[in-house]
Amino acid sequence: MNAAIETNNLAKRYGDVTAVDGLSLCVAEGEIYAFLGLNGAGKTTTIRMLLGMVKPTEGEACVLGTRIRGSNRKPWHSVGYLVEMPHAYPELTVRENLEVFRRLRPGTPSKAVECIIEQLGLAAYADRRSGTLSLGNAQRLGLAKALLHHPKLLILDEPANGLDPAGIVEIRKLLIELAQEKGVTVFISSHILGEVSRLADRIGIIHEGRLLQELTIAELERQRRRRLLVRTRDNQAAQSVLIDVGFSATVTQDDTIEVVEDQAIEHPDELSSQLVHAGYAPLMLKVEYEELEHYFLRLVGMDGGNKR
Repeated sequence: MNAAIETNNLAKRYGDVTAVDGLSLCVAEGEIYAFLGLNGAGKTTTIRMLLGMVKPTEGEACVLGTRIRGSNRKPWHSVGYLVEMPHAYPELTVRENLEVFRRLRPGTPSKAVECIIEQLGLAAYADRRSGTLSLGNAQRLGLAKALLHHPKLLILDEPANGLDPAGIVEIRKLLIELAQEKGVTVFISSHILGEVSRLADRIGIIHEGRLLQELTIAELERQRRRRLLVRTRDNQAAQSVLIDVGFSATVTQDDTIEVVEDQAIEHPDELSSQLVHAGYAPLMLKVEYEELEHYFLRLVGMDGGNKR
């Protein structure tokens, strides 16, 4: 596996504050890797170290096979990035900003500016001064600058900031297309698990500077808690039937029977048959998965102690 990003025991401390603590990860070429964490977890500091903007206290980072050092410029012609708030010359138009950036990227053809304007839905704003753009369109401009020179690696810090739902879907489709059809590696930070789960191949979860967990989307699905929810015309009686046949059925506050055994969840038809034979045919039979946001909060210990 060729790695687009590698870190080894990467750490950054500011006095007594540890922003990133012993981070080791590997992002394969062509994959979409979502770096997930709460605000202040260390995501942006990590990205700044990957881009050479911040010097690590310990450890090292490699981008596109090159160890990141202050004077090493080798990988940057193949990297596009957006870190925190997008920056632009406020008195220049969208088109003029992109033209300035194009000239800073030797070898980028002049037609690339118009192409990226169309691709990111900025045509209606191309001649508008960037200082007058909404947050969402300023974010689109930042993404346009990151994509202008057709990079091999995209490093994006909260790219959905300010975008409306339609814009989020557009950017998601674009990033998936770049990875699947162009082989672009995408490293994207976010605090929204529900969104990145629709996009990423793998997810790394960081909390208080430490990498808590790395998993594929399939592994994420397997780790989410599941339960079978059942309703009948007499839930108390149906609960007794299920307990008698070996299930640890409980009745929730909203008068629904909850069963958490894997056997019931994977074979709800068998449980249904038991209730039908006892005279309590289910009015509702549904397998419910733990919400992604709750899984994330449970993992970082911020679920309030609730089981669901």
